[in-house]
Amino acid sequence: MKKYLKTFWAFALIFGFVVQSYAQDSIRTPLALGKIEPYKMEVTYDKTSHLIFPTAIRYVDLGSEYLIAGKAEDAENVLRIKASVKDFEPETNFSVITNDGRFYSFNVYYSSYPEVLSYDLLTMQKAVDKANGNDVLFEELGNNSPSLAGMLLETIYKNDKRIVKHIGAESFGIQFILKGIYIHNGKYYFHTELRNRTNVPFQIDFINFKVVDKKVAKRTVVQERPMIPLRIYKPLDEIGGKTTEQNVFLLDQFTIDDDKILLIEIFEKNGGRHQTLQIENSDLIKARLINDMHLKF
Repeated sequence: MKKYLKTFWAFALIFGFVVQSYAQDSIRTPLALGKIEPYKMEVTYDKTSHLIFPTAIRYVDLGSEYLIAGKAEDAENVLRIKASVKDFEPETNFSVITNDGRFYSFNVYYSSYPEVLSYDLLTMQKAVDKANGNDVLFEELGNNSPSLAGMLLETIYKNDKRIVKHIGAESFGIQFILKGIYIHNGKYYFHTELRNRTNVPFQIDFINFKVVDKKVAKRTVVQERPMIPLRIYKPLDEIGGKTTEQNVFLLDQFTIDDDKILLIEIFEKNGGRHQTLQIENSDLIKARLINDMHLKF
């Protein structure tokens, strides 16, 4: 009997060891598959390094007090970084999240004479397969990945189709039209075009999306509901003389009552050639669906 008990416990110990080893391997394997390889860079105490990211910087975390960093003034996509102490050891690290959902990791080493002081992260990003890359989800985009949202903005812009043909405004030689409304995964994509038929450049100050009553004698803050774009394909800039520019705006899905309209207003900086589009609920519910399988629309 004792012989059988010894054999039983021997098998039990071996089985337990095998199960534990398998469990450890199953824990390690997913992490290994999801490993993000860090970029390596050198910094120094007497000079500042600059990293230029493809989009605005959203988050920065420094691994230790050996580094100091900050966004460059008036440049949301440029990060300044340098050593706060000389000859620090061992290496440290920092991480960056950008507005397009990309996550960047860096291992940083001290060097008195760094070979490179400026880095273009767009070139580095092109080396990464975006379909399998690291994509951070932002609260305002819900389940939509920033890279997919960016791809849809770009695709709508490049396709440049006019599927809405009855919404527009024109005055003082400036024409503002809505070319299309698309919907994908709970988000609207508004495709607009601004044409300057004059020789005088149209400098864009800002653009508003807001819901208002159709008939209001005096508009008040209570009667207006602003709609804030989550993403814009191109920065709002200047439309040169005899020039046409288009843009795409990403907004949360919404509908409006029949007694209300959506206004898209574009304002000229130091000028009076403002333009306004009026969109009704019947236009919103006819938004063209973007096929999630093939991204066709």
